[in-house]
Amino acid sequence: MNYAIQINAGPYEANAGLTAYRFARAALQQQHRILQVFFYRQGIQYACRHALPPDDEIDMGKAWSDLAKQHGIDLLVCISAAQRRGLLCEDEARRRGLADKQLAEGFRIAGLGQWLEATLNADRCLVFG
Repeated sequence: MNYAIQINAGPYEANAGLTAYRFARAALQQQHRILQVFFYRQGIQYACRHALPPDDEIDMGKAWSDLAKQHGIDLLVCISAAQRRGLLCEDEARRRGLADKQLAEGFRIAGLGQWLEATLNADRCLVFG
């Protein structure tokens, strides 16, 4: 089965990202495929390169990056939600005179059109948060 996952809640307001991550890992272990994880609204916080959770907490941004790298999962961050919250892709940051790459490894900026395409290609779409 092919899944498309959307995460709307940030890491410090709900367990949506952790629940989605655990679901994705379990699905992959059962030989299912995750086509895309789309981070929307506050969920874009998982893609912040400079987020530093306390040592006794799971670094969910890194966990998503590692899972995506291992399984070829597309991690997309909504461009509108990201820009509203000051999270810019490398090209946009450079255009605005900011030298720092803000997106964590494995994440990329995209629009709702890419999410729509994933929902059309998936057998199931799940929204967390």
